[in-house]
Amino acid sequence: MRLGYLGIGLMGAPMVENLLADGHEVTVWNRSPGKTAALLAKGARHAESAADAAAGGVVLSCLADDHALDAVFADGSVLRALGAGGVHVSISTISAACATRLAQDHAAAGVHYVAAPIIGRPDAVRARVPSFLTAGDAAAKARVAPVLEKLSRRIFDFGATPSAANVAKINFNFMIATTIEALSESFAVVEKHGLDAKQFYEMVIGTAFGCPIFENYGRQLSQHGWDNVGFKLALGLKDVRLAQSTAADVGARIRLGELLEARFSEAVAHGHGDKDWTAIALDVRKEVGIPS
Repeated sequence: MRLGYLGIGLMGAPMVENLLADGHEVTVWNRSPGKTAALLAKGARHAESAADAAAGGVVLSCLADDHALDAVFADGSVLRALGAGGVHVSISTISAACATRLAQDHAAAGVHYVAAPIIGRPDAVRARVPSFLTAGDAAAKARVAPVLEKLSRRIFDFGATPSAANVAKINFNFMIATTIEALSESFAVVEKHGLDAKQFYEMVIGTAFGCPIFENYGRQLSQHGWDNVGFKLALGLKDVRLAQSTAADVGARIRLGELLEARFSEAVAHGHGDKDWTAIALDVRKEVGIPS
């Protein structure tokens, strides 16, 4: 299939590599062109603009946030390049409001918008074991399903309204953030008491919490692996705020979200924004009195 891909970051690069390995013709675009060089060497085609990447009628985007998507799609050039019947698959974690706005703009141009936020870190993407949460027009989803199926372990469909997939993804990420906070606090306290954090970790996953989230993030925290960036802390702050706004949209208040926003905001202010989001543990450890 002829595909365009917008946004070559930690997630986009391994995904494009897999698309190329599957035999697709992939044209790539990134706001910082230097990030595409390795993919061009592997057979990807260079696009001078986002619109150029969309000329084949199907484009996938993996952009950081609402602002990035709005900036790329605001002038309508990408939608015109996709043309009537074209499909845009948005892999980003964005607000429900942004997804709704994009879907409306796409529909007005005769283009299908499929929300497909991804669950998984870069290593999972490379190994083809993430999951996609999809929502949008049934025919458009069916058109891109063979592509997404080969990139993932499972696709969870949330119906015809694109924003539904983003609501699900935002709240999933909120649950991960609460887990990281709980692990960070527990590890810091047991370490302050003189226990071996790695031994505590083995007990945790060997009993009630033997599941991927606790195993993976617990291992990273016990090994002080916050410089191994799979998801930037600054983007974690963005997602915690999205969780609060998504709750507010239906008159709900998530009190853990308020705590986490303060935690992530302070960690960013302390210079940890470009580290992995497990780096909130640095502030937790400092509060307990453990040297960094």
